[in-house]
Amino acid sequence: MTNSHESRNPSERPSSSTTGAAPEPQITLRSPAELADALPYMLGFHPTDSLVMVAVHGEGGRFGGRLRVGIPATASEWEDTARQVADCLIRGSARRGGKPDGIVVFLCQEPRGEESGQRVMTRLRPLAQRIRLACGALDVPVLEALCISAGRLWSYVCPDERCCPAEGSPMAAAGTSVLAAAATFAGLQVRGSLKEIERRLAPLRGAVAGEMERALDRAAAALVPKILDGATREEVGAETIALAGSLMRRMTLAAPAESGPRADEWDDALLTHDEAAALILGLQDREIRDVAAEWMEGEEAAPALRLWRSLARRCVGAYGEHAAAPLTLAGWVSWSTGDEPTARIALGLALRADAEYRFAQLLHHACNEGIDPEGLRQCLREERGRREPRRGRPKAGTRPPGRRDRSTTRRESRRTARSDQ
Repeated sequence: MTNSHESRNPSERPSSSTTGAAPEPQITLRSPAELADALPYMLGFHPTDSLVMVAVHGEGGRFGGRLRVGIPATASEWEDTARQVADCLIRGSARRGGKPDGIVVFLCQEPRGEESGQRVMTRLRPLAQRIRLACGALDVPVLEALCISAGRLWSYVCPDERCCPAEGSPMAAAGTSVLAAAATFAGLQVRGSLKEIERRLAPLRGAVAGEMERALDRAAAALVPKILDGATREEVGAETIALAGSLMRRMTLAAPAESGPRADEWDDALLTHDEAAALILGLQDREIRDVAAEWMEGEEAAPALRLWRSLARRCVGAYGEHAAAPLTLAGWVSWSTGDEPTARIALGLALRADAEYRFAQLLHHACNEGIDPEGLRQCLREERGRREPRRGRPKAGTRPPGRRDRSTTRRESRRTARSDQ
């Protein structure tokens, strides 16, 4: 699609890599409602509890870089947040090819308790103002700032009651607008809400979480006699990769009948706690994890992604930081297969689990910078080709941690991660 700019509202131009293709239909976004309707297609999901900023370029109002962060819970953080997000988006856009000519801001948050959507809009108004001031300080105006809450939207910029009434304007039903039809035709997908995507990667709860944590304790303790008996790092790594391959084959042969949470429950049932625990601990080794990252395309990608998601959900209790490895692998497979929105969410969760996890840092930065993942894919293909004559036995690097007690293991495993990522 190519887009134009009408009145004060910008419009979106989804990128296309097709050369010599017929011109795509032009779509003009003429109102705040149409901007709000476009947001899920820009991000690939419905943002929840989110501050979203989109850069706008040129007279035609072409959308460029975009940024999403959670809305800080306390108002005391708003000023610093506003400065940081404005600086990040504007300077990042300039570095990638051009300083924006304007910014569009979205504040998306559902009411709390008895709060109304209009009350949310009023409560967040100071944050919108701080963002406008922060962008203005960098010589980039905020063209529009919208609050989306409880199925309605409000403009912090437009003073015209005819198009932006005080009680807000109703959002269009999802998927019913002309823009939604055009976006679907162009291949843009909305993968549910941010919370729904995050929930699929969140740790298990309840009694099953306690059972899983005990399995992780057992698996960690089992590594100690292996090491004392002379088991080499290479042997431990080979066992881990063999187990992962076996579980992927199991998932390939037992595909779920539907997608979403029901599919996750199906996948969780395919793994025993002990199998998941052994694999989670094995993936704390950098080189084992790098071998696992080679399952990123073709027929291997889908079962690998299912496996990494299931393992991320099994990183419970004292093992929460161990989720950085499977979350990063889930993010990498998603990015490699073209699902950038899910990749960013998974990689963000990996950094939330361990802010110092280097592999997640590098992938998150590369994905956000729009770097083509093919370079990394090619490196992994070449490494796999060099290893195959040795029948796929990984040359594991750092020994996965044993566990005498939980606190000792957490310290050891995080030292391993920080030195080897």
